[in-house]
Amino acid sequence: MVHMRKVPVAPDVRPDILARGTPGFSGADLANLVNEAALFAARGNKRLVDMDDFERAKDKIMMGAERKSMVMPEHERRNTAYHESGHAVVARLLPRTDPVHKVTIIPRGRALGVTMQLPQEDRYSMDREQILQNIAVLFGGRIAEEVFMKQMTTGASNDFERATEMARRMVTQWGMSDHLGPMVYGENEGEVFLGRSITTHKNVSEATMQQVDAEIRRIINDQYTLARKLIEDNSAKVEAMAKALMEWETIDADQVNDIMEGRPPRPPKPPANTQTPPPSPGSAAAPVTVTPARET
Repeated sequence: MVHMRKVPVAPDVRPDILARGTPGFSGADLANLVNEAALFAARGNKRLVDMDDFERAKDKIMMGAERKSMVMPEHERRNTAYHESGHAVVARLLPRTDPVHKVTIIPRGRALGVTMQLPQEDRYSMDREQILQNIAVLFGGRIAEEVFMKQMTTGASNDFERATEMARRMVTQWGMSDHLGPMVYGENEGEVFLGRSITTHKNVSEATMQQVDAEIRRIINDQYTLARKLIEDNSAKVEAMAKALMEWETIDADQVNDIMEGRPPRPPKPPANTQTPPPSPGSAAAPVTVTPARET
């Protein structure tokens, strides 16, 4: 990466992983990412900017700063740990989903926790099976709450919204319904401008729209049932992942793989570089420099 030339980078930094996690970033966005990572390294008195600094910088830019002042009750932390573990376990068990990169229960922005998946290659479209499995992953959080915490919380509202929208588009726009076939049900007209909503022109009968609703419900129920079976059949892995999250708050792909393969998760990686040693007489320690990002 061009912008990395401005700072001393540790050997563990993986530009390919950073690129997979920053799709659509402009040059100024990437420069800001490097600067934020350098700031994290400087605060830790590090000689080099390591991968952990870049990960923390990426999370801050994409999801907001850590809400360290937020004190969560223990039962809510545990519920969040099971919720994110449910997402991660279902994602790891289904073959057409993106690999799990990181799971965290550190609150950021409006989110109490995040399960981050990174694609392995550029993607320009998605097939039917990928969409169905992504819907199942979205249901994993609520199902884990029900199975392990015996409760339902509002934390799954965005998951349900995204899952329902994907299922609706499968049926009404993408022609991915076996029952209703390759046809568009409803056409959007107009543009959103100054608060004016998009109007939908219904070119189908009321009876057909009822079939559309029934097909959306069938897709959602099928994926919900699939996700629940995966979580119930792999309850020990969900328990182990939730325990690791309660202890370390964030686990990476290697630790997730350990848990999914039935091994105790390895401890978090130590920092890639030590603190800056005292300078010898007549010399000065090379500090981590931070330059302001600017549009080019």
